[in-house]
Amino acid sequence: QVQLVESGGGLVQAGGSLRLSCVASGSIFRINRMEWYRQAPGNLRELVAGISSGGSTNYADFVKGRFTISRDNAKNTAFLQMNSLKPDDTAVYYCKIDVGIYGYVYWGQGTQVTVSS
Repeated sequence: QVQLVESGGGLVQAGGSLRLSCVASGSIFRINRMEWYRQAPGNLRELVAGISSGGSTNYADFVKGRFTISRDNAKNTAFLQMNSLKPDDTAVYYCKIDVGIYGYVYWGQGTQVTVSS
């Protein structure tokens, strides 16, 4: 079994920064892709950023230039550095990974990010 634990969320003023972490533990042979999603009340869950096992990254247009995704493969951890935060960034942020040759998918429980104006 695989567990994901996110941390780093909180309340911040507009223009501020937060750094989210996602630690994977359990029976992990290989983590392929690691991604961050977010979901605001009344909205669908949307992809924020992703990073491959080789370090290639992609970002949603609404966070380009402000957010940076990274990973530490030795620690099975993904990070999301969020700068220049806006009230529209307020949401629950979820970590998602896929592991092994079959790409089994796991989600974290989410961490709340609230940006005040």
